[in-house]
Amino acid sequence: MSKEQDYSAKNIQVLEGLEAVRKRPSMYIGDTGVRGLHHLIWEVVDNSIDEALAGYCKNIKTTIEEDNSITVLDDGRGIPVDMHPKEHRSALEVVMTVLHAGGKFDKGSYKVSGGLHGVGVSCVNALSIEFEATVFRNGKIYNQKYSKGKPLEDVHEIGECGNQTGTQIHFKPDASIFEQTTIYNFETVCARLRELAYLNSGITLEITDKRNIDEATNSYHYKKFHSEGGLVEFVKYLDNGREKIIKDPIYIEKLDTDVPIQIALTYNDGYSENLISYVNNIHTIEGGTHVSGFRSALTKTLKDYAEKSKLLEKAKVDIIGDDFREGLTAVISVKVSEPQFEGQTKTKLGNSDVSGKVSSIVSLKLKEYLEEHPTEAKIIVDKVILAAQARNAAKRARELVQRKGALQVGGLPGKLADCTDKDPANCELFLVEGNSAGGTAKDARDRKYQAILPLRGKILNVEKAQEHRIYESEPIRNMFTALGVSMGTENDPKELNLTKLRYHKIIIMADADVDGSHIRTLILTFFYRYMRSLIENGYVYLALAPLYLAIRNNNFRYCWTEEDRENAINELAKDGKRDLVVIKRFKGLGEMDPEPLWDTTMDPMGRILQQVTLLDAMEADRIISLLMGEEVEPRRQFIEENAHYANLDV
Repeated sequence: MSKEQDYSAKNIQVLEGLEAVRKRPSMYIGDTGVRGLHHLIWEVVDNSIDEALAGYCKNIKTTIEEDNSITVLDDGRGIPVDMHPKEHRSALEVVMTVLHAGGKFDKGSYKVSGGLHGVGVSCVNALSIEFEATVFRNGKIYNQKYSKGKPLEDVHEIGECGNQTGTQIHFKPDASIFEQTTIYNFETVCARLRELAYLNSGITLEITDKRNIDEATNSYHYKKFHSEGGLVEFVKYLDNGREKIIKDPIYIEKLDTDVPIQIALTYNDGYSENLISYVNNIHTIEGGTHVSGFRSALTKTLKDYAEKSKLLEKAKVDIIGDDFREGLTAVISVKVSEPQFEGQTKTKLGNSDVSGKVSSIVSLKLKEYLEEHPTEAKIIVDKVILAAQARNAAKRARELVQRKGALQVGGLPGKLADCTDKDPANCELFLVEGNSAGGTAKDARDRKYQAILPLRGKILNVEKAQEHRIYESEPIRNMFTALGVSMGTENDPKELNLTKLRYHKIIIMADADVDGSHIRTLILTFFYRYMRSLIENGYVYLALAPLYLAIRNNNFRYCWTEEDRENAINELAKDGKRDLVVIKRFKGLGEMDPEPLWDTTMDPMGRILQQVTLLDAMEADRIISLLMGEEVEPRRQFIEENAHYANLDV
């Protein structure tokens, strides 16, 4: 009998309860890597935020426990624990064990909600090896424990709580699901709680990390987020590190409608657009109808004002939509009772009616602002004209680079030592600091699949440069040409066509010192601003060169960290004669011979690579602008706050 004929009812698998979540977790939380692990916290915190949006919650406390489990406590109403009329079991158990169950589907309980896919906390339960729900309600404390989505006991009363109300969820992710890691990143959680505080003014969100002690205070790492200024404060935070060209952000809101709208925007002297959008507190990474409505209204209103005021007459250049958004920082937040998201991960809003509603209020309020603030209006229009002129200069520079690239032998830069394999999936490109290190790397490499491109000195800081200057920079032109990617289009200069990408591993290899760190940062800034899809697709890596070589007689150990060095000394001096261990500090890649460079930094069997990921694009954008931009004071403050992370022995 053929396989087709043997396909019958017995082959149809029915997954009961939360088994479907455990069977295909990525369908519900995006992936089972770092992003999916943190998504579990977002689902639980979002439930508490829903209570806050309904007006019943003011404080949300998150704790990362010593074993990397998570506890979230709010002061909302507390999940109901009485018997569910249809399920004939506690409503708490229904919420925790049934997909598409919860108060958010009852419009009398919640007008809007972030978790409208209905997976929420039940999904977290399914993917946790330990899960415990504690409810403070009606003067009583109720509790129920679960494992892998299944109740271990009935909901039961465990004490009295007086006037306290709220819900506490404690969970420990299942390591058999999250095989990559179950370790939470404190700063990643802080970033999400911070944005929730800005998006929901008046609410206090706290986080405590019991895995780490702050030596200065001898207490757990702790942060508290609270905002009264909401989106205006959010825009100021995002723009910290950039030089503003208008004094105060422009605030637009319309709350007395079926789609409440809040928008804050400002302009700086930079060259990038930084637009962050949310629907029901969900970060819509891919935008959607609310973003398109905002952009069309911004362009039309500014253009109409500029033409009416005759500010464009001297421009002598065509203005397009992108020109109106250069240097723009904006946050858009809308509340939609029945949002239609494209994709399970809710990254793009599809409700067609939202576009018109956003466009209408932006047009009205922005027109009022421009007429009431003629000085700021002229500054913005002048910025738009400058952007258009720079765009045209960049277009000419791109075309010149493309022509020069075509004239080179094989279309590749002369300094590139290419590999023989032509399958991008097998090939690696090392971007190496300096000609000396580049020469050593060429001798050390495996020519079959490893290519070397030496970069002379430090590349241009693209955060401070107009676009046409970037394409005129030889090191940057060489990177574009070597990688084989196009340099964007007129409509989107930063769009990359990765179909012709020649290497699927792009490895930045710089010295393990301050200058090397600066060079890595400059290259990463360029990739983030002009080749971001390389990072998003996981093609960019950092090579970690050793800091030390520990030697005793004919025995030696390479050391990447101070801890490695101490362990090497202990290992080589088991007889206690530590003074016989010689420590050599590597000053740069160029002073290494080809063999040790291969062994420590280039050999796939022995090297250490760090993949560059983009877990939080918003925070990455802010930090890059802060560190690489013109403003000195915010950078100084950041360095002071983070100095304890630095290795000063370089």
